[in-house]
Amino acid sequence: MTDNAEIDEIKKLQKDINFHFYRYHVLDQPLISDYEYDTLIKRLRVLEAKHPEMVTSESPTQRIGALAADKFQKVAHPAPILSLANSFNNEDLSAWYDRIVKLDPKVSRSGFVLEPKIDGLTVVLRYEKGVLVQGATRGDGEIGEDVTANVRTIKSVPLKIPVVDGAKKAPDLLVVRGEVFILRDDFIKLNQALEEAGDKTYQNPRNTAAGSLRQLDPGLTSSRPLTILTYAIVQSSDPMPATQWELLHTLKDLGFPVSDLIEKVDSFNDVLKVTQRWIERRDSIPFEVDGVVIKLDDLRVADELGFVGKDPRGAIALKYPAREVTTILRDIGVNVGRTGVLTPYAIFEPVEVGGVTVSKATLHNFDFITDKDIRIQDRVLIKRAGDVIPYVIGPITDARTGNEKPYQMPKVCPSCGQEVEHLAGEVAWYCVNAACPAQLVRNLEHFVSRGAMDIVGMGIKIVEQFAETGMVKDIADLFLLKKEDLLGLEGYKDKKADNLIEAIQASKKQPLARLIIGLGIRGVGEVAAADLAEKFNDLSELSKATSLQLQQMEGFGPNTAEAIVDWFARPANQALVSKLKDVGVWPIASETSGPAKRWYLDGKTFVITGTLPTLSRDQAKELIELNGGKVTDSVSKKTDYLVLGENAGSKLEKALSLGIPQLSEEALRTLIADLEKANG
Repeated sequence: MTDNAEIDEIKKLQKDINFHFYRYHVLDQPLISDYEYDTLIKRLRVLEAKHPEMVTSESPTQRIGALAADKFQKVAHPAPILSLANSFNNEDLSAWYDRIVKLDPKVSRSGFVLEPKIDGLTVVLRYEKGVLVQGATRGDGEIGEDVTANVRTIKSVPLKIPVVDGAKKAPDLLVVRGEVFILRDDFIKLNQALEEAGDKTYQNPRNTAAGSLRQLDPGLTSSRPLTILTYAIVQSSDPMPATQWELLHTLKDLGFPVSDLIEKVDSFNDVLKVTQRWIERRDSIPFEVDGVVIKLDDLRVADELGFVGKDPRGAIALKYPAREVTTILRDIGVNVGRTGVLTPYAIFEPVEVGGVTVSKATLHNFDFITDKDIRIQDRVLIKRAGDVIPYVIGPITDARTGNEKPYQMPKVCPSCGQEVEHLAGEVAWYCVNAACPAQLVRNLEHFVSRGAMDIVGMGIKIVEQFAETGMVKDIADLFLLKKEDLLGLEGYKDKKADNLIEAIQASKKQPLARLIIGLGIRGVGEVAAADLAEKFNDLSELSKATSLQLQQMEGFGPNTAEAIVDWFARPANQALVSKLKDVGVWPIASETSGPAKRWYLDGKTFVITGTLPTLSRDQAKELIELNGGKVTDSVSKKTDYLVLGENAGSKLEKALSLGIPQLSEEALRTLIADLEKANG
């Protein structure tokens, strides 16, 4: 790149970064993620190092924070409220340490203090004679905004020191720095309350906290669940502590909230050893953190090191892989699940999030797209936490250019072309064609599973093999397989082929209820199937049932009744039923009996989230209730287990924060089987 091109890029970067800086710190309405912002800053620093003549006082690399908003009175801080340089891996950390050791060998004798890098809003609290007299935002680091009335509404902010009898006496003058934020659980509850009230929900805790603190109406601030943690003394009339560890405990002794995650280590090698642990425990921390701050414990040495630009040399932030980023939504695709549920997913410009480059993310359901007004070509905010599949939080509406297009719901299944179905009161849209190619493997897997026809020895790999070779095009084809068909496949010899054919034929003796379960009719699980098998003699009788007849049965609402009637009304499904009869899979109800209710899960509360491998949400609920368990819609401290499938959303985050164990569908069945065995 030529010098002129680099200078042009510097000018553009300075302009763009200042714009995004203003959006983030003044308006609390960012258009890009922290990761993207950091990337721009990093690039600008590199170019400005090559062209120092382009470094002016207006460059964002020379700024500490954001300018104070005009609507608040300006406050001059007693000392600069500095930001920290960022690192992104242990190599960056090592380079930082090597630099400061060369500058001052005493660094090697100092320990280090690690603190969570809270994703919130910095505030500066001023106390005179132990009384809170002022609360200000960080602003540009020199001048902030007076938000005293709002700060007073935060319950964790001491209004007077000592907070309790026996606490350490306050200095005549004390200025403290802290971070205002919202706990994850409180953020979830806030959004739930807003949703129930029909109000607009918030996208993330950080922006919500910032917007709540910077309100002209303190009453609105007080209605938000803000909290604070403190970590620095900016100014004090008493002698300053000699170490960061002592400083944090001084704050604690005075009655200020201090993180219980803080950690002291003796050497830089120890820092490198524990940073991975900090990343791993990220999900267990009850508030959003975007990294860990590493500070020299010896504050005198840290002060002597001075600054590089506006960054103090004695501390650095290790940024975690970004969990929230923005990118452009190029299109919306649709997956077809085993039960025919159509699930939309986002197709966007590849972007790194959570340390992984992704180009797709779940959109939950079609109502989510409508409620959030997500459009093709929108800039969207996406999130990935831990091993959870990335999901779209919502669009950045302020970034719209006018080229965005509203999404149109598909009228037919993208796999088989059959018309899709949607019942009133339900979120999901369905393809109910049992011969739909997209559903074949999942239909077969469900049909042969232990809860349905229980064909011993036939797992997912065998099912996939049959489907991929074209030997099995529907569930009835399983019963047409011959030994010689199997011997032509990889991995089959005489004994294995004989055993599988024998297991398939033996399953013809399964009761009618099991066959009904195996059909995979939406909303029909073990309990409903048993009731249908008791009411109707065979599939022929059931296929003639009307919606009114079915609704007269206990536990059958209009949606389940309509789902059963519609399933049997489809010509492809009628052909499948006829084919099952031709191959001898035709149990008669009078010859069998359905399952009785059991109590192995009595007293246990479950929440179901995501798409399970072989069970629909209703079927999983019926399985749990058949065994005495209780199923609720929301995760709470009373929840015993979260039953987890693909495309899980906020319920998983809530369960992780509460330490609630998760079960896969297979683990749920194993739990029931183990309890059944233990209880004889």
